[in-house]
Amino acid sequence: MPRIVKKPRGTPKGRSVEPEALEQVRTLLGGVPRRRDLLIEHLHRIQDRHGHLSAAHLAALAQEMRLSMTEVFEVATFYHHFDVVKEGERAPPALTVRVCDSIACELEGARELLAKLPGILGKDVRVIPAPCVGRCEAAPCAVVHQNPVGNATLEKVKAAVQAKELRCAEPACADYAAYRKAGGYKLLTECLAGKRTRDDITKIMEDSGLRGLGGAGFPAGRKWRIVAAEPAPRLMAVNVDEGEPGTFKDRWYLERDPHRFLEGMLVAAWCAGVGGIYVYLRDEYAGCRAVLERELAKLMKNPPCALPPIHLRRGAGAYICGEESAMIESIEGKRGMPRLRPPYVAQVGLFGYPTLEHNMETVYWVREIVEKGAAWFASHGRHGRKGLRSFSVSGRVQKPGVHLAPAGITVRELIDEYCGGMQDGHQFYAYLPGGASGGILPASKSDIPLDFDTLQPHGCFIGSAAVVILSQRDQAAAAARNLMKFFKDESCGQCTPCRVGTAKALALMDEKRWNQPLLGELSQAMMDASICGLGQAAPNPVQCVMKYFPHEVS
Repeated sequence: MPRIVKKPRGTPKGRSVEPEALEQVRTLLGGVPRRRDLLIEHLHRIQDRHGHLSAAHLAALAQEMRLSMTEVFEVATFYHHFDVVKEGERAPPALTVRVCDSIACELEGARELLAKLPGILGKDVRVIPAPCVGRCEAAPCAVVHQNPVGNATLEKVKAAVQAKELRCAEPACADYAAYRKAGGYKLLTECLAGKRTRDDITKIMEDSGLRGLGGAGFPAGRKWRIVAAEPAPRLMAVNVDEGEPGTFKDRWYLERDPHRFLEGMLVAAWCAGVGGIYVYLRDEYAGCRAVLERELAKLMKNPPCALPPIHLRRGAGAYICGEESAMIESIEGKRGMPRLRPPYVAQVGLFGYPTLEHNMETVYWVREIVEKGAAWFASHGRHGRKGLRSFSVSGRVQKPGVHLAPAGITVRELIDEYCGGMQDGHQFYAYLPGGASGGILPASKSDIPLDFDTLQPHGCFIGSAAVVILSQRDQAAAAARNLMKFFKDESCGQCTPCRVGTAKALALMDEKRWNQPLLGELSQAMMDASICGLGQAAPNPVQCVMKYFPHEVS
């Protein structure tokens, strides 16, 4: 039998690259590095310039970065804010309006906006639903390109589109000069000058009782010691990807005092012996991104002391990246899929190095706690609890917004003393104490102190302190359906209990009468077997409805 000799390929294996697309990509990237961890940043450059990601541009980017087309394609299709257009497909309209349909916005009329806006804006504008955009105090919210229109009406959105108001206004915050004039960066300078010791600062944080304010509640000072004990080099990752429906406190603080956050971040990094910092900011916060880019440039140009490298990274629309290991995967330029543990990120985190991971608000408090003392922070609190909490309050109250209140305050006290009471014509019926995943409680349980560890006996938790208030005009079961739809859409798909469980649960919840035994069994499987907190916590609202609101689903 004659031997078959294969002729060598005349072209590289895989998709051919169009010269014009390659030139466009090279021009867009300019002189920036082509490192793998910058893949998402480069995808943003193409999306921002062309309004979508064509197959030709993806192939050109893959060649330019020396990556396989598969690596680029799987990342581009993972994130909501990238529009991948395959060969033969039509590109989306040049302008997109995203209407938030998460819990607070649904309560205030998001469904009507989604139903009527397409007819009003016409075929040249794409109108799509979006998960929580972090502006629950101004619900409903529609985002015209990158311009958030709060308390949106059909008229306000139409006016923004017609006026081509497409950019998020930069908030009026305390800039670098004003912050320095008010004593800013004095603490950091003292630390690096040897006037303070790492152990002294860490001890103050431990004595204050400050815990992680992103939701997990791990003691901040203890985390610093754990990371500092790991071998160098060490890195830090700051999580500003607050995608939990009902949460907007990080944005609120960034819009007002960004350098207080940056100084606290730098002090924490110094205490843990960190040599490089990555700040991961959700893509929905375009105004905050502009502020941070500007203020970081000022800080680097005229630093008060030696600073480690600080990298600002842009998310791309994925709730799962609020989970610490998924965020780290995203910073590395990959799909934001949670890692199996152990090892923990404090041991093997960013790029394989020990990593100090913190929520933005946690480090925001560092300077004030150190300057005023641990006892000052711990002296606040009610009902036997200690500290302060930044509650993101939305829903049926007169004054939604971020309210700084004593830890352990009850929801009734929060409504009456900080939120101006209920909206006219609304009576307190139920509340979410910890955002989408924190469960739902009836008004009859309004005397539970809101803090870490106080809500677990009731099947709930405080998480990031996102409190959503429901009235007699709302249904807890409808709220739970909204939340389960969110979890279904935001599941990364890595594990079956979460990927399939959220879809099956949503289908069961669409029935007028819930199959409660089956939902209970499904919930337990999700809680027991899901890889990360998304799948583990997704059944909490379901369980609460069956326990506290059985009359709605029986």
